[in-house]
Amino acid sequence: MIHCLIMVKIRSPIIFRERLKLEGHLQDLGLSLSQARQIVFEAVIGFHGHFTAEELVKSLRRIHKKVSRATVYRSLRELLEAGIIRETAFGDKHHHYEHIYDEDPHHHAQCIRCHRFTEFPDRKEDRLYRPLLERQGFKILGHEMHFYGICRHCRR
Repeated sequence: MIHCLIMVKIRSPIIFRERLKLEGHLQDLGLSLSQARQIVFEAVIGFHGHFTAEELVKSLRRIHKKVSRATVYRSLRELLEAGIIRETAFGDKHHHYEHIYDEDPHHHAQCIRCHRFTEFPDRKEDRLYRPLLERQGFKILGHEMHFYGICRHCRR
């Protein structure tokens, strides 16, 4: 999977809203939007498709050598908690992320041979489980569903 990192300026109303969401979350934590967090935010918004933390680190190091690996990992956690990105594990040892501001809710199916992903729409499955978990005091940040199998291409 090829990823593209594009550094964006905060011009789009949607991206501006996402930045305000992050600033509000950081303020609730007693933190501010530092220059390093801003750089990570812009990089994440500029990524298209799924990416790992290490892919983000490598991309940022080519552009901004001042952003540390620890800052990237902390910022990803903050972006996740703010509801700007979602995290998913595709059965491998690395978590993947994707921004959700321009995505319809969806899930993934992965071919176990070629490792390609197929996205399919979310059907609001969380409505079944959300009330149960919230009664138990669990704060839901999102949900995911994965299917594994063999794609049409590999079955030939």
